[in-house]
Amino acid sequence: MTDESNVTPGRFSGLSNKLIAAIIAVILLVEIIVYLPSLATFRASWLDDRLRVGIVAARVLDAVPDVMALPRNLTDRLLTSAGAYAIVYRRAGQSQLIELADPVTPERVVTADMRQRDLPSLIVGALDTLFAGPGRTLRIVGEGDLDESLVEILMPERPLRSDMIDYSRNIVLASLGIAAVTAFALYMLVSRLFILPVQRLTTNILRFRKAPENATLILAPTQRADEIGVLERELAAMESELFAMLRQQRHLADLGLAVAKINHDLRNTLTSAQLLSDQVATLDDPKVQRLAPRLVTTLDRAIGFAQSVLDYGREAASVPQPTQVSLKALVDDAAFEAHLVGHPTVAFSASVPEDLLVYVDAGQMTRVLVNLLKNAREALEASQKPGEHRIDVTAGAEGAVATLSVTDNGPGLPPRARDNLFIAFEGSARAGGTGLGLAIARELTEANGGTLRHVDMEEPGTRFTLTLPKDIHSL
Repeated sequence: MTDESNVTPGRFSGLSNKLIAAIIAVILLVEIIVYLPSLATFRASWLDDRLRVGIVAARVLDAVPDVMALPRNLTDRLLTSAGAYAIVYRRAGQSQLIELADPVTPERVVTADMRQRDLPSLIVGALDTLFAGPGRTLRIVGEGDLDESLVEILMPERPLRSDMIDYSRNIVLASLGIAAVTAFALYMLVSRLFILPVQRLTTNILRFRKAPENATLILAPTQRADEIGVLERELAAMESELFAMLRQQRHLADLGLAVAKINHDLRNTLTSAQLLSDQVATLDDPKVQRLAPRLVTTLDRAIGFAQSVLDYGREAASVPQPTQVSLKALVDDAAFEAHLVGHPTVAFSASVPEDLLVYVDAGQMTRVLVNLLKNAREALEASQKPGEHRIDVTAGAEGAVATLSVTDNGPGLPPRARDNLFIAFEGSARAGGTGLGLAIARELTEANGGTLRHVDMEEPGTRFTLTLPKDIHSL
């Protein structure tokens, strides 16, 4: 038996781990989707701040007459506040330059044109800055505060990249915190609503599987009205039915064993009584001669009943061993065993194609056919109907299966037998019968992949139809 501790998932394993991982993954995915536009907006705001400094410098240049030059300390202060190497202001076809006293010659220059404000361009620019190597110079281009004016700022990219990395770090930490708190809150909620009830059901199933005869392990359902509540109630009902069925089967098995032993001894006793009745029948006493046949018939019926019960009890161990066999050969063998060949009062005919093969266990299917033919013969022998008594067997192929019909022109089945066909001890068509023959016949037919059914007829008589697989692919 499997150890329960090796099967039952813990509180933080199985579905729990998958749930937490799924929640965190979804939250982080959402944060990544939100992060890119947020990073692009941060970069655009940072560059706009530098452009505003450039616009202020341009105002200063406009305020100074053309004949005068800005003091060096003022230009250096403007450039330092903007963190720039140089500022260019263009308006009306003229350009004005503010640069450091010691000009810087950049090696690698990348342009950030702030006149393009669409989101894809901003995201591409942000990613380019974030993953760029050191030593690049940034050329920021943007519109001034006057019509047809333009401001350009030349500055190192390192401060922008450093601020973007700090911003990204803060976003990551905040995202992880949000993901952890949200995952924990959702886990506690979902765990209470779903995980714990599922674990309770799983544990109950494992325990009940180990000891289905213990009624205390039957699940006590809650009052939930959702799908889990329905599952609890259905599981409890199924376990209750299984407990009752196992208990009944145990009682029936014990009773069946006792009946089999009694039946075996009874059959031996009846056999001895039959031998004695045969000897009594040889006496010359008129009363004995009149009663002896009835006694013999009664003993034969009792012995047949006992033998049928024993045969039915042994059927469970029979496993079909199907092979391809001739259906005509099966019918011929069954007719011989059912004592129909050369019968003095019952005419028998079989119309079965010579080349019709079926994929069945030959021994089991012969028993089925013998049972059907024997039942038909006995019904005709007991019939008081005048005229010729006939049993006809016809067969043919219908697609992947073979169909065989056994028809007699006897009195037909009585209503009680027709309503309880194929039910053990219920479907007998003659007095004193057990009804086991048809029950066994149907079990054997279905075990071989076929079907057996009774067909209603307009004229008097009985017809049973068999369908059997022609090859292994028909199963």
